[in-house]
Amino acid sequence: MRKPLVAALTALAIAGIGAAPAVAAPAAKADTKAAAQTETRAAAPTLQAVTLAGTVALSNCSGSVIRFPNSLDTDPALVLSNGHCLTSGFLDPGEVLTNQTSTRTFGLLNSSGTRVATLRASKLAYATMTDTDVSIYQLTSTYATIKNSYGISALTVQNTHPTAGTAITVASGYWKTLYSCNIDGFVYRLKEGDWTWKDSLRYTSACQTIGGTSGSPVIDQSTGKVVAVNNTGNEDGESCTVNNPCEVSESGAVTVREGINYAQEIYQIPACFTTGNQLNLSASACVLPKP
Repeated sequence: MRKPLVAALTALAIAGIGAAPAVAAPAAKADTKAAAQTETRAAAPTLQAVTLAGTVALSNCSGSVIRFPNSLDTDPALVLSNGHCLTSGFLDPGEVLTNQTSTRTFGLLNSSGTRVATLRASKLAYATMTDTDVSIYQLTSTYATIKNSYGISALTVQNTHPTAGTAITVASGYWKTLYSCNIDGFVYRLKEGDWTWKDSLRYTSACQTIGGTSGSPVIDQSTGKVVAVNNTGNEDGESCTVNNPCEVSESGAVTVREGINYAQEIYQIPACFTTGNQLNLSASACVLPKP
């Protein structure tokens, strides 16, 4: 996993390394890369200029305000992030949390990355690190309230499988940074430590995401829709260890791609939410892991 930032800094402090330079350097590099890639996108008229509008900063990760194709403006808004970004720590393999009371707060960003509001959860609707790595919070505010108060619309989740080669942007609310690349392909199984994720999305090498980008929405540049949630990358070239996921094929062959980063698809999630943005894991088309 892309460690929550607090954990990353703690690890650095224990190792006796200066934390500030270690964090600031990748961020500056990412900002430079994002600026160059923004210019590239502007030159391609078929692509949208993705911004940070609708993204959120968590205490240790990134996220976004999302809606599903059938969500109504009067529905309570939802925030998407990773299952490993919970304040309570990593979930065990097989563990699923649903409809738990939460008062967690999120810093809502506008297009330029300025924090314009603090949103608050009413509950953690769903979270797991099994098969996928996702958390979905329900907010105390509706989409209409957020739009009318701050002029920011939720990002829509794409409910169909993404396509290899698609131009994408990973939008980090924590770092206020955009990482742009393409979908390189899909991984039958992605294994990291005790966790295994199915049909993961692999980036091309240009998306060099760092700690704190966990939970960022992965946005299709041609549609503006969210196709995945950023969650991990192979940092050291190790095989199948924490922070060093490996790819496992259907035949069991293991591939390690040092420096390559990954996301988890979310097209299956809309089928698990019903009227009023309420979770319904019993829905016939819902394939998310159940408690």
